[in-house]
Amino acid sequence: MTHQPTGQATAAARLLGLLARDLAPDRLTTDPAATAPYATDRSGARPDGQPLAVVHAEHPDDVRTTLRHAHALRVPVVPRGAGTGLSGAATAPEGTLVLDLARMNRIVELSPDDQLAVVEPGVITADLDRAAAAHGLRYAPDPASAAISTIGGNIATNAGGLRCAKYGVTRDSVLGLDAVLADGTVIRTGRRTVKGVTGYDLTALLTGSEGTLAVITAATVRLRPIPVATATLAAYFSSFAAAAAAATAITAARIEPAMAELLDGPVLAAIDGAQDSNLRARGAALLLVQCDGAGAAEEAAHVARVLEGRAASLDITGDPVEAEALLAARRLALPSLERLGRPLIEDIAVPRSQLAEAVRSIEAISAAHGVPVFTLAHAADGNLHPILVIDPALPDIPEAAWAAASDIFATALRLGGTLTGEHGVGTLKRQWLADELGPDTLALHHRVKSALDPHNILNPGKAI
Repeated sequence: MTHQPTGQATAAARLLGLLARDLAPDRLTTDPAATAPYATDRSGARPDGQPLAVVHAEHPDDVRTTLRHAHALRVPVVPRGAGTGLSGAATAPEGTLVLDLARMNRIVELSPDDQLAVVEPGVITADLDRAAAAHGLRYAPDPASAAISTIGGNIATNAGGLRCAKYGVTRDSVLGLDAVLADGTVIRTGRRTVKGVTGYDLTALLTGSEGTLAVITAATVRLRPIPVATATLAAYFSSFAAAAAAATAITAARIEPAMAELLDGPVLAAIDGAQDSNLRARGAALLLVQCDGAGAAEEAAHVARVLEGRAASLDITGDPVEAEALLAARRLALPSLERLGRPLIEDIAVPRSQLAEAVRSIEAISAAHGVPVFTLAHAADGNLHPILVIDPALPDIPEAAWAAASDIFATALRLGGTLTGEHGVGTLKRQWLADELGPDTLALHHRVKSALDPHNILNPGKAI
């Protein structure tokens, strides 16, 4: 464990005293045994030491009070939802204060007529979706972690998910935000209307900022009608590259499915091992495609024609129960890989026409470095998740794994893509950030950060 300099230790002690005075007794946790789990998140990144305390906010006033004192004393604060992030953005090293928003979990309003909801940041994503379903609506963003992740965390990372090919990522469903700046100033961004261009788009700026610019205390989000019909296809292929090429062919045929999910052979084998299924025996890759809306059956038939002659086998169903059974394999992929070790999950995106080339390059990088890579993809929007599974007993990520990851990032940029499509930068990708943004744009990011958080107390060392 590291030790804080005397000045920092004094500031931390003063902060804890003020918080104990100004917050309700059950809001503050300082017991090291209770704060230790907050040091890391689902990424498995391990910072030095552990946080000095955790504030369990239940009201926006708790957030405002915490930030006002932390800002005055220059104590860093790490906002946190469910800790399901995969890039290390919620890790809390020595000397930080965790601001846990999980107890702020109310659906404040659900308006069927306006097709929107107002929710606190700790609302579980799937819970909002279920509440909307009672009115014939749904919350379109559908990350694989929907059953455990929070709306606030999804907004902080601009999470994507299975349906984002057609309905967009989280930013496309966020209409407005209530938030607290680093110094305790309360702001409201956006609006309740679908359209609106008054002022700068601060809602979009805060969405995806990974807790570095403000702390979200409520969100007004867009809901959409549940489609009248769905049709789901499961296609198996002789190789992962062939499956990726087939996904590109669907896009080239001007078909816009609600989702197109791609799993390679190693991922299928991992799911089989965890779930006692037999997916890998059916092919070296699986492409799951879902079409929705009044023309779902016709669109699925069009997809089937595109895949004819490309896929080794193809199943189609219009039954929602059967469809969910097919999609369960995709949702179980990460939990199945976590049984094998610590997943180091990359999150590149490339132009959709470059998907097959990206897949071939990832396979070559895996072979060159002798590092097994398990790859998932949101194939319809070119977002790939090459996953390196690391022995959890190792104190550090092996150099070969870092080298493979670096080559994967370089491949994404070479193909006109990005380092991260939906998981964020966190701590794990900061060293490559300048390669994509360039020095002038990166400097502008730091100027924006300084304008909103002049003392750099909000999630320092993350995102930029």
